[in-house]
Amino acid sequence: MSNVTIFHNPACGTSRNVLGLIRHAGIEPEVIEYLRAPPSRDQLMQLLADAGLSVRQVLREKGTPFAELDLANPKWTDAELLDFIGQHPILINRPLVVTPLGTKLCRPSEEVLELLPVGKLPPFTKEDGETVVDPGVRRG
Repeated sequence: MSNVTIFHNPACGTSRNVLGLIRHAGIEPEVIEYLRAPPSRDQLMQLLADAGLSVRQVLREKGTPFAELDLANPKWTDAELLDFIGQHPILINRPLVVTPLGTKLCRPSEEVLELLPVGKLPPFTKEDGETVVDPGVRRG
């Protein structure tokens, strides 16, 4: 049984490519569609801490209410930003991936390679036809 988790949005090409790369590695991850089942505030704070990200670093601007809510304004505290994310989970940038090797926001999609607890993978073709060549470097 795998202990790899992806916080996934099936409407996002990058997220689909990351999921494809994980499966290309022979791993069937736990797939959490975070728009349907958002992480709790505590879980999100733990994911961010594990990934070494600030709340601002995980905010997604495109296709979200980021601009309408004026979230670029530095007046918002982390606690307030987390409240906005709780109300609008689409504000979470994706995909976040958790493996035994760490937690990471995997943008671009090939960023997931360093987290995969497997050897070097054969080339993978992303949805847009771009080939990803695995350098075989993993966190350790």
